[in-house]
Amino acid sequence: MAGTPAPTRDVAEQPIRDAATVIVLDRNAQGGPSVLMGQRGASAVFMPSKYVFPGGAVDAGDAQVRLAGELPPRTSALLAAEPRNGSQVTPLALAAAALRELAEETGLLTGPPGPAPEGWDHYAGAGLAPDASALIYMFRAITPPGRPRRFDARFLLLDAERLHGDRHDFSAACDELSHLHWVPLPEARALDLPFITEVVLAEVASLLAGAGDGPLAPPPTVPFFDNRLAVPRFKRIG
Repeated sequence: MAGTPAPTRDVAEQPIRDAATVIVLDRNAQGGPSVLMGQRGASAVFMPSKYVFPGGAVDAGDAQVRLAGELPPRTSALLAAEPRNGSQVTPLALAAAALRELAEETGLLTGPPGPAPEGWDHYAGAGLAPDASALIYMFRAITPPGRPRRFDARFLLLDAERLHGDRHDFSAACDELSHLHWVPLPEARALDLPFITEVVLAEVASLLAGAGDGPLAPPPTVPFFDNRLAVPRFKRIG
């Protein structure tokens, strides 16, 4: 119709990008079980000033990365079986994105001596190959409509004992996250957090309680906050 203004793109129509987040858990920290967190910048478009876990969007090259250790069978099966919503992302790409983002945002690495993937300068400098064999898939959440960025984030847990070198040395981190530090679980929940991070921390505490002094085991099902539509839905994967 003549005179009708052209439609504008609303923030609610932002595309949903596949993403991976890493919850690094130190069960033997001096202040009790602790997680690694950092603060996003005040000027960041997405979640400004919030404390978050390391992570970010899957890059195109992540699907081609060769890992020294493959995902655990349970984690791989859960990632492969989850609702795809049209995405072609693979478990390998999600694992590679998780380890790449961890290296870029914190400088922390996990893996044995070996060739690094092309462009993975942190690993190349240390002479290490990334290893996904200890990652536990424990949570999934899609950013609700109306946000300036939207992600389909898979949260993967990594035991800090699998890290290479000094876990308190963040000198090789980029500047995307500030105030990187290990936070005891009770203190973490008092930080300025996104709502979904509070929920994930509760899941981490539950996983710890179930493990006791034994090894951490994947949960029988993975909680999934599906916010693709205006009305959120809660599901379980597995």
